Amino acid sequence: MPFAIMALDKPGSGSVRTENRPAHLEHLDRYAARLLAGGAVLADDAATPVGSLIVYDSEDRAEVEAFLAADPFTKAGLFASVSIYPWRKVFFGGRR
Repeated sequence: MPFAIMALDKPGSGSVRTENRPAHLEHLDRYAARLLAGGAVLADDAATPVGSLIVYDSEDRAEVEAFLAADPFTKAGLFASVSIYPWRKVFFGGRR
């Protein structure tokens, strides 16, 4: 069952996100086979990142937690909060 990871940045942490983004993307590349979707959550201006949303395919929540703990964004202390939810796919790519 996939898991949705919703991580919200600490206020005023744009520089932490920018500095760690290359390493974060390398981390995502290492897990590409497990990632169903991922990207920045944006502020109402549709330009300023305020968090991250990742859908990680695994049957094991501990694996998802380990993936998240190893993420450079997590290690840099970017996130104010992180929630992990089991996710049931209903629509994907315009299909049910």
